[in-house]
Amino acid sequence: MLLSICIPTYNRSKYLTNCLQSIVLNKNRSIIDFEVCISDNFSTDNTEDVVRAAQKNIPIIYHKHESYIGRVKNYLNVVNIANGDFIWLIGDDDLLLPNALYDLDKLISKNKDVEFFYINSFCLESEYVMSCQQPFNTNNLPHDMRLFSTWITYGNMNFMDLINPKISFDFLGGMFLAVFKRDNWINNINVLDNAAVSDLREYSHFDNTFPHIKIFSKAFAKSKAYFNPDPLSVNLSGIREWSSLSPLVNSVRLIEALYEYRKNGLSLYKYLLYKNYALNNFLPDMAKIIFYKGKTGIEYINPVTLIISNLLYPNFYLSILYFFFKRIRRKYRGS
Repeated sequence: MLLSICIPTYNRSKYLTNCLQSIVLNKNRSIIDFEVCISDNFSTDNTEDVVRAAQKNIPIIYHKHESYIGRVKNYLNVVNIANGDFIWLIGDDDLLLPNALYDLDKLISKNKDVEFFYINSFCLESEYVMSCQQPFNTNNLPHDMRLFSTWITYGNMNFMDLINPKISFDFLGGMFLAVFKRDNWINNINVLDNAAVSDLREYSHFDNTFPHIKIFSKAFAKSKAYFNPDPLSVNLSGIREWSSLSPLVNSVRLIEALYEYRKNGLSLYKYLLYKNYALNNFLPDMAKIIFYKGKTGIEYINPVTLIISNLLYPNFYLSILYFFFKRIRRKYRGS
């Protein structure tokens, strides 16, 4: 088994329907040996019916938990039940382009020594997809979709080179962008803190925010990687349940991600440079976290300590100017 497409899901059957349909449309365009693995976190909607219908057309391993176990444990479980040499861990709202599996098969076969592939994606508003006939046919995607990564250079590189924000502005935070060797993941899953992973409070720790980053940073630190600028998937926006916690994720957890990479080989120079980049919205995000407390996860952090620890970075101060510049630009575009 070359590839396992792993999909954790919970009560989002209408999105999962389109995700699976996009895989079905790939089936007859590629001879890749693949399976779909779905870990259902005790959904109470018609998720199981959607999966059973799709099983008539594509090979699916389906596991439904007997109770809700938390988002991160569900992620870990879906990789654990997979059999593929490579894992593509995608969201239940992501879509594969019609020739994605054909192109991915060629990419893997031409790069036998690569253990981690960064696969670019298109961005699209969920409203567009949901306003079309359901299930959505990915042959009807618009032609003007925005690229997730604007980096255009193909090719091999060391894994740590992917952390460059010019390539990956979220430092591999988007799990749907990675196709990776399953063995590396399984052999390094012990880096996660069990107590943090078991905490059902969303994003209360780094380990239950970006568990995949913590595993990636250890498992692939010395691996060869490949950047593919041609998108093979579509990432939908507008259906994020965690929007109120985005300041915490963007200006706290992503900076913690850089620390994980630093521990595993990212140079000090790049760590400092990239951390300064990651602080480009720090003060406005801190203001949101403090002002809207109760919704933003302020109880998970110490704002004073974070502010003091970042005083030496230029973007700490410039983030205010960036904030007002963005507002002015949005107002200008809207007029």
